[in-house]
Amino acid sequence: MTKTVAAANAELSRCVAVSSRPALDKPAIAAQPPLAVGSNRLQRYPLLSSSLPERNAICNSRLRSMSKDSGGPGGLTYKDAGVDIDAGTELVRRIAKMAPGIGGFGGLFPLGDSYLVAGTDGVGTKLKLAFESGIHETIGIDLVAMSVNDIVTSGAKPLFFLDYFATSHLDVDLAEKVIKGIVDGCQQSGCALLGGETAEMPDFYAKGEYDLSGFAVGIVKKDSVIDGKNIVAGDVLIGLPSSGVHSNGFSLVRRVLARSGLSLKDQLPGATGTLGEALMAPTVIYVKQVLDIIDKGGVKGIAHITGGGFTDNIPRVFPKGLGAVIYDNSWNVPAVFKWMQQAGNIEDAEMRRTFNMGIGMVLVVSKEASQRILEDANGAYTAYHIGEVVNGEGVTYR
Repeated sequence: MTKTVAAANAELSRCVAVSSRPALDKPAIAAQPPLAVGSNRLQRYPLLSSSLPERNAICNSRLRSMSKDSGGPGGLTYKDAGVDIDAGTELVRRIAKMAPGIGGFGGLFPLGDSYLVAGTDGVGTKLKLAFESGIHETIGIDLVAMSVNDIVTSGAKPLFFLDYFATSHLDVDLAEKVIKGIVDGCQQSGCALLGGETAEMPDFYAKGEYDLSGFAVGIVKKDSVIDGKNIVAGDVLIGLPSSGVHSNGFSLVRRVLARSGLSLKDQLPGATGTLGEALMAPTVIYVKQVLDIIDKGGVKGIAHITGGGFTDNIPRVFPKGLGAVIYDNSWNVPAVFKWMQQAGNIEDAEMRRTFNMGIGMVLVVSKEASQRILEDANGAYTAYHIGEVVNGEGVTYR
């Protein structure tokens, strides 16, 4: 791609050599090419070596299951907002025929006694609200969070991050704000911003708009991988709270906002702040908290609650034959979700499979570990006992 001089200079200024990182051995040749993530976040990461004996244990080949639209009469659904999850599921099914072994939150690549764990994602149509609200300083945090939160589910420590910033005409001041957020996100997750790509594409994007994507790589010892294979019925689900909607479901969010007749400057019903503040709250980066909990033992599986909500993300970490019961009213549901459900007349099932509902990360742990985690949470962080593992597949609520 041909870049203007301004774009090229911006790119060069962001290619940072990190001398403090140890050199890594040359990786084995991948048995199949890496696969990118679809625009509606149907993650499809392969394990990039078919010769590994651990393949079946580490990489869950089950595709993310997507329930049918469940909005009642007059109620909004994600499909109403233009996101056809069924089409995305069909694409993933077809890709699985070409690249078996997909379905995890991150892609694992063997490197000596460790795995490199990679993830990629974007921010989605939350960017539309950034354009409307003028809040660009935190959208970069969202970008980093979506990838590092994925790779930490394997127990991996993020090493570095790269970003891609594309726009019609480069506004240096605006781009600086966005990249400042990316730097903040990298600092929160303890990884290096290794470099980036700045692309100017006149006539491709609307004036004043831009698009973002990012790529994170981490590392974990092979004998420390969190893979869910030891999960059993009776294990406990621990939920870590979200800051709000995070970076998923914004096509539906924007449709609800339009139907409500409110603006981003209006007060959020049931809360003290504005709708703009609630919806633009940056995604929580769970890396340091989750790695600290893992170090204390007892963590068997971790699910990042993004697109698909509880309904589709939690089962991804379970062995075949196991499911989850989620306890109703076991955590505080933020006011923004209550407003969206009421304003959009959205069914419970649609809310639970589109949004995180106030829980951004779910840890599957032993009963013994759950007691310690919940006790340690007092004062240090917030954690909820939100459910348990049961025999029988799927997620139910009671």
